[in-house]
Amino acid sequence: MTDNNEQVKKAYKLAEVVIKALEDKKGVDVTLMEVGKQTILADYFVICTGTSKTHVKALTDEVEFKTEEALGIKPNHVEGFSDNTWTLMDYGTVIVHVFTEAGREYYKLEKLWYDASAEVIQHSEDN
Repeated sequence: MTDNNEQVKKAYKLAEVVIKALEDKKGVDVTLMEVGKQTILADYFVICTGTSKTHVKALTDEVEFKTEEALGIKPNHVEGFSDNTWTLMDYGTVIVHVFTEAGREYYKLEKLWYDASAEVIQHSEDN
């Protein structure tokens, strides 16, 4: 049980770095979802909206840069760069989903994972 608690703590720390990177690049509606009780896929999902396909790419680039800089971690797998409507970054314990507004509305991950605990991280203009 201790190993699992340590894994969740490390996953949360990773999620914090991801959230900070998304906020630094002005990601919209950043949401942290604790999904570890619903799936073995990950402990957390971080979901964010970019204002354009170019912004989605900038957000994912920033996440990759900041996670490697702060924690020495690179994503295990990245999908979706071809059209940038939805880019998924798989860090094992944390999965990052960066959407365009239309992509987020279409896929509705928060609704699909409604039984997970979700916390909307309010973006502060003071950051």
